[in-house]
Amino acid sequence: MTPHAAERLLQDMVRIPSPSGDEGRLARLVVARMRTLGFTARVDAAGNAVGELDRGDGPTVMLLGHLDTAGDTLPVRVANGRLYGRGAVDAKGPLATMISAAAGASRARGRVVVVGAVEEELPSSRGARLVGSSHPPPSALVVGEPSGWSTVVLGYKGKLDLRYRVTCPAGHPTRPGPKAVELAAAAWETLTALAGTPDAHTTFDRPATTLCSLRGDLTEAEAEFTVRTPLGFDADALVDELRRRLPAGRLEVCASVPACRVERRDPAVRALVGGVRAQGGTVGYKVKTATSDMNTLAEYWNVPMACYGPGDSRLDHSADEHLELAEYHRAIATLRWAVERLTTAPATGSR
Repeated sequence: MTPHAAERLLQDMVRIPSPSGDEGRLARLVVARMRTLGFTARVDAAGNAVGELDRGDGPTVMLLGHLDTAGDTLPVRVANGRLYGRGAVDAKGPLATMISAAAGASRARGRVVVVGAVEEELPSSRGARLVGSSHPPPSALVVGEPSGWSTVVLGYKGKLDLRYRVTCPAGHPTRPGPKAVELAAAAWETLTALAGTPDAHTTFDRPATTLCSLRGDLTEAEAEFTVRTPLGFDADALVDELRRRLPAGRLEVCASVPACRVERRDPAVRALVGGVRAQGGTVGYKVKTATSDMNTLAEYWNVPMACYGPGDSRLDHSADEHLELAEYHRAIATLRWAVERLTTAPATGSR
């Protein structure tokens, strides 16, 4: 695949708006492009774009990125070697990297499966969950998210999404006793006392809380909370204790996914590290305090895995979202090297 063709693929993907729940048009484009590159490709029952290259006996390597975006649509333009537009970084750039790298991995053996998943930006992670429940575990997995072309992501915090609803009898504001909106505000204070304060969002090993919304009045109120959780965090115990302390109302768990992390010796990590070094880069490692489809798939599969893709994640969902095209091409070469390594010297063991 030529550099020009790789850039055209990325630009065409970014030009198609694909907010969560409305990824169909982009999925059809991705499937059509993969077919022209020699993939057997289809849209599956969840709406994922799934392509496969079968090169005979050997291991299966899966490359999974996501189709959906979050944030307002942005004008798409190329200027000063940068592609601007919604999804250029999160995460059409990483997905286009995967398609281009797989198509160019001429020395790969076995099967290379590329998935553009739907609804990664939603708590449901519906696309990844269908993949995890319906596909056999691959020999290795690379999840596409912006890491920077020379950096490998080893893990992500988990997430616990909660909704609290409470009602109180109607009455005058001066009526003795707590009001509904006061109880919702008190629930937030109780949660932070149990699970940690918002200032822990920069730390991987501590839980951190976010008050996502608070609305209500004297008689009815609702609040939504998110807790970013570290490895080994007991989410069920937190929910049980919070329910015990709330004097009224109903606490609902909307979504819960545990944290995940692999070590540097993980075969998928080592393959990506080799690819970075083959391009003359200095390898970096990071863990992230958000979540991704890596969390979701780690619930289904105990296989070598890592997260990788071009782009600066600080630009996710921002008004200035853009990807350096030179970085995009370095990432393609890096991932191509890693795919060939993983299929010709297959990963053994689990993460």
